[in-house]
Amino acid sequence: YSEEELIDFDRKIRESLGDNASYEYVTELKIDGLAISLIYKNGEFVRGVTRGDGVTGDDVSANLKTIRSIPLKIYTTNHLPDEFEVRGEVYLSIESFNRVNAQRIEANEPPFANPRNSAAGTLKMQDAREVARRSLSIFCYQYIDLKNPGRVQEHTKNLEQLRANNFPVNEHSAMCADIRQVLDYCHKWEQKRDDLAYEIDGVVIKINRSDQQRKLGATAKSPRWAIAYKFKPRSVATRIEKIIWQVGRTGAVTPVAELQPVLLAGSTVSRATLHNPEEIERKDIREGDWVLIVKGGDIIPKVVEVITDKRDANSRNYEIPDLCPVCNSGLRRSPDEAVLRCENYDCPAQVLRRIEHFVSRNAMDIDGFGVAIVELLVKNKLIRDYGDIYSLKQEDIVRLEGMGELSARNLITAIGKSKQQSLNRLIFALGIPHIGTTAAQTLADVYGDIDRLFDTDQESLEEIEGIGPKMARSAYQFFNHDNNRQILAKLRAAGLNFRQERILTSQIFDGKTFVLTGTLPTLGRDEAKSLSIANGGKVVSSVSSKTGYILAGEKAGSKLTRGQKLNIPVINEAEFFNMLKEQ
Repeated sequence: YSEEELIDFDRKIRESLGDNASYEYVTELKIDGLAISLIYKNGEFVRGVTRGDGVTGDDVSANLKTIRSIPLKIYTTNHLPDEFEVRGEVYLSIESFNRVNAQRIEANEPPFANPRNSAAGTLKMQDAREVARRSLSIFCYQYIDLKNPGRVQEHTKNLEQLRANNFPVNEHSAMCADIRQVLDYCHKWEQKRDDLAYEIDGVVIKINRSDQQRKLGATAKSPRWAIAYKFKPRSVATRIEKIIWQVGRTGAVTPVAELQPVLLAGSTVSRATLHNPEEIERKDIREGDWVLIVKGGDIIPKVVEVITDKRDANSRNYEIPDLCPVCNSGLRRSPDEAVLRCENYDCPAQVLRRIEHFVSRNAMDIDGFGVAIVELLVKNKLIRDYGDIYSLKQEDIVRLEGMGELSARNLITAIGKSKQQSLNRLIFALGIPHIGTTAAQTLADVYGDIDRLFDTDQESLEEIEGIGPKMARSAYQFFNHDNNRQILAKLRAAGLNFRQERILTSQIFDGKTFVLTGTLPTLGRDEAKSLSIANGGKVVSSVSSKTGYILAGEKAGSKLTRGQKLNIPVINEAEFFNMLKEQ
């Protein structure tokens, strides 16, 4: 979000590659659209999917075929492998967006909030003819040989390969010799963004050489060789009419400003997050204040500044509540976090939010089980927690207001189908505080069974690579809470998938624990971790007497020093590969 962060990113790149290393950046406009993957076999387009949750997306092949710039067959003589993937961003031009909205207003339908939402909604439509009428577009930015992902040695050559085979590539990408040229590019397009025929919200910066990309590797969430620079959000002034408090699934009670409705970045905003009590106190936010609001990341409205010159003379400091707005229980503010929490586990708002989270798309993904259905079932006392979902019967649902025979049958079918969801989705669905999708996947990979999570201790959880002390404490407390154990017993009885079969390449590392430290010559941290786990091993974040090996690269730090004191075997990448060859 700032020039300083980009300079710091460049410093990390330089330190990781070595002070004498030569590297270049490629800069590209960050298209405000929807990420898409196109699969080709023998020169023909066979499938197109959305990014979804990063693992599973929606098949939107029929709708993508309506985008005329996507080649359905490659006729050029440029050499391509039998099977390859092209990644891109589907978007709606400003002209098309305005035309679609004018048609919706004329038909007495609500207009779309912005081009990105419109593009996403269009791709999910069932009628491909209507999709074609909306004139979606695409820019492609990556070509991948699925059998040899490292085949293209430079990102600039990657873009050239796409262009040579008639894929639409944005014309404004640029090669930058250093971070100063990157900053110049960012500043230029932040000023010129309104001159384009489509929406952009920033710039994507990538290391050009693929061997350097592999050396830099990736974290659990993103590559270390690329970064997105987001343009400063547009701001607008409006007035806070009231401050309300919302209770989340973990008991967090969050302040929200109800605003005089105002147009901001293409949509009407009537609410903005105030984050937590400390934010209210630090900025001295009060009811009745005029404030500046922005959309954080161009998505979530938030208050950035109070316009004190416009404050009423009789304005009073805002008092933070000490009782839950829903159940009237006491609120607690922990010394190690800024949020207020309602400690009543049975608070109706928490119950609703936990169930909503459990059935949501990235969790158990129960089709048709939206917020309104959750509220209806809880209100009619058919479910008290998400464990009761699997005891629902069609005849119970069909009697509810607004639910017909077909709706009830479809919901029961979707509930039954969700029993086969993967272990990592189930762990995420449980709503354990601080455990997101990445941590849930890590726990599923390491333990492979919820029963093993029941039996583990907090110290063992903390040792796992990617699981910090706060996550470990939260997971340990969750699995040792009587209410949670009772709900999990319901899920077990219902036949949900409590185990994950580990598909192992070999058992060569069975019983061996690895600690990774430093930068490896060719393997990224995630690749090394995946190889260890796929061959039966376990990767933890801290060194102890139980550690089997320390896999060390350049600039290994305190983990290596501690391991040497404990006489833990230290291996390099070549020795790691040799161990794999012994299988």
